[in-house]
Amino acid sequence: MPLDHISTLILEYRYWILIPLSFVEGPIIAFIAGTLASLGYFNIYALAVFFLVRDVIVDLGMYAVGYWGGKRPFVQRWLTRWGITEKEMGEIKHLWNKNAWKTMFFSKLSYGVAAAFIMIAGTVQMPLKKFLSYGFLIAILHYGTLLVLGYYFGNSFGSVSGILENIQYVIGGGTLILSVYFIGKFYINKKMREAERAVEKEEAQEK
Repeated sequence: MPLDHISTLILEYRYWILIPLSFVEGPIIAFIAGTLASLGYFNIYALAVFFLVRDVIVDLGMYAVGYWGGKRPFVQRWLTRWGITEKEMGEIKHLWNKNAWKTMFFSKLSYGVAAAFIMIAGTVQMPLKKFLSYGFLIAILHYGTLLVLGYYFGNSFGSVSGILENIQYVIGGGTLILSVYFIGKFYINKKMREAERAVEKEEAQEK
């Protein structure tokens, strides 16, 4: 959905529309909401609480699926659709057991595989207290950065009329920032794959 259409929906329905939209693509919505907060449409602190709670709920849901249903066929089908094979599953489990903080950090910021990695954290039964504390700290860093960027981006235009008068720059600037964000996620995703290959190499050497 184009950025201007998303912005129109958020302006019209405010907090109510944030709930469904944030579950579709939370980072983009956080950036746009932060931009509108600078214009008085949202309370920036309420947004921070909302996105932190949303992130914890999603993480807990994925963790619970992995914890109680990790070996069930439907979970295995999900993981396969996300590109996680049985071989990679073992490598990811090793990453969680070897360095939980690093794995949590890169998995939550990676593109396309975050849900699968979080689910596997439940499968290996990572201690819930540690899981929540790591996830909460990363969520503060992740969404805090996006909200602050959005806030200062919107503040640079001063008003809704300023945004509308310079809509091409707003969309262009927003697209640029989000492009950098997604390139960063792809880079992190690549690093995760490299870590998996390193684990595979270690296991081959041990044999």
